[in-house]
Amino acid sequence: MQIPTFDRIIVLAFTLLVDLIFGEYPSLIHPVVYMGFVGKFFDKKFNQRSKSKVMKFALGSLAEIIEIFSWLLVTLFIYRLIKFNWILKCLFEVFLLKAMFSIRGLYEHVNKCCTEDENELRHAVSMIVSRDTSSLDKAHLYSAAIESLSENTSDSITGPLLYYVLFGLPGAMIYRIVNTYDALFGYRNERYEWFGKFPARFDDVLNLLPARFTAIVISFFDFSKSWEYIKKYGRIKINATYPMSAFAGVLNVGFEKIGYYKFDGKLPDVKDVKRALSLYIKVVSLMIILLFSLLLIVILLLN
Repeated sequence: MQIPTFDRIIVLAFTLLVDLIFGEYPSLIHPVVYMGFVGKFFDKKFNQRSKSKVMKFALGSLAEIIEIFSWLLVTLFIYRLIKFNWILKCLFEVFLLKAMFSIRGLYEHVNKCCTEDENELRHAVSMIVSRDTSSLDKAHLYSAAIESLSENTSDSITGPLLYYVLFGLPGAMIYRIVNTYDALFGYRNERYEWFGKFPARFDDVLNLLPARFTAIVISFFDFSKSWEYIKKYGRIKINATYPMSAFAGVLNVGFEKIGYYKFDGKLPDVKDVKRALSLYIKVVSLMIILLFSLLLIVILLLN
């Protein structure tokens, strides 16, 4: 199912170009939307209140594994149909890989938070975070926006692209399915505590490397301050607070999710969100250079 290794450079470069020019796919043709539909179908069919904790855990695990193998098998089938046409194979891989990450889309979502209007700000932030934004003041809304930007730099960009570089399209697809299931079911509440436990832990494992790699790349822009924050706050969550801490350190701001964590420093304002987006562009640019370098190393080692 793999594009030959050297062709992966062409695919990656073209896919990045497509993302930067066009942004997100429409929902109608977006593979991740359909990953979510399948997940919700399994949730409705398998996750019933009458089932025991052990059964919910087993069925949640099974649902994710079924979806992973289903997507891989369908992708392999399509590859077999077009295996004699190099251009079609590359375009098909570009189409799927583009759906696994979002550079322009993340920028556009967070850029909508660069407003002084509290109602507009509240709505924009509510679209990119899972927390309740209805009672947050402006400082906490700006904090949530930058936290989301930093965490999703790892989840939405580094993770899928790093696994693509290391393991090809199957790696990127598995990462995105696992990340999607965590977003859908990785909650500690009555409904998902056990059904979502395997997806949440699987996501934790797959993000161990991307979260730390992202934090290292961010730290290039203020090594001492970012590492001061990483050492102090990085372990609050197993993965998410590593890039968050690095972002906070470089920007010299504090973050707070009320009742969960608080980073020292002044909470952000609208100017800090703009600074965060500027940092995001620099981080992603450096990340792309490093990923292409890593891909070249992989190619040299395999040939």
